[in-house]
Amino acid sequence: MKLSTYLSLGLVAMVLGVLIVFQFRVTRHIEQGIPAGRAQELALELRQLEKDKSKLEAEANDLSLKLEQVTRGQTEAEKALKDELAKARLLAGLVSVTGPGIEVTLDNPPQQPGGGGPASLYVIRDEDLLRVINELRGAGAEALSINGQRIVAHSEIRWAAPFINVNLTRVVPPYHILAIGKPDNLKSALEIPGGLVEYLRDLGVQVKIQPYDRLTIPGYSRTTEFRYAKPVVKG
Repeated sequence: MKLSTYLSLGLVAMVLGVLIVFQFRVTRHIEQGIPAGRAQELALELRQLEKDKSKLEAEANDLSLKLEQVTRGQTEAEKALKDELAKARLLAGLVSVTGPGIEVTLDNPPQQPGGGGPASLYVIRDEDLLRVINELRGAGAEALSINGQRIVAHSEIRWAAPFINVNLTRVVPPYHILAIGKPDNLKSALEIPGGLVEYLRDLGVQVKIQPYDRLTIPGYSRTTEFRYAKPVVKG
């Protein structure tokens, strides 16, 4: 009876010991958390993620720099185009300009005293204005106008008796021709001995030349349309 009791108690004790050891190991495993091998794997993954993050940040900075360069380049290109457009409008005579120059005033011959009619029968014609314009251009005039009408490449100066049309606008004497350029050169070109001014004065035309430090010439105000001329497309 005592032997069986001892055996039973020993068996129970052994079972309890096994359970206690098992529970201790489980508890210790839980307390330890992640296994050492898994921790190393996670550490490697973390380092790789940090490397990927640094690489993506470098790419983002590079893209930001390129975007900034493109934006700056676009702004510079837009400014260059605007400058070219402004230059083209200036060369085409579409904008008002100011600068030093001269004013040439032409008027028909004066009346004789006592109402005896003009001192000369000569009347200023379109070719006279054209000659003055060409002389001024040849002397370096950068902008020209006649009675407020800007002279551009396709301006017409046409006789329409008893008037003269400039840019399809009727102008009458006295004719005020403004020219921007070096005043001394412009004046000398007209007053050269045997030149245009001497020729006009011999015909009885009243000619007055006045230099100015600053003149303003308006831009061409009419609309230019090309119905037949087309740009040449290369290709």
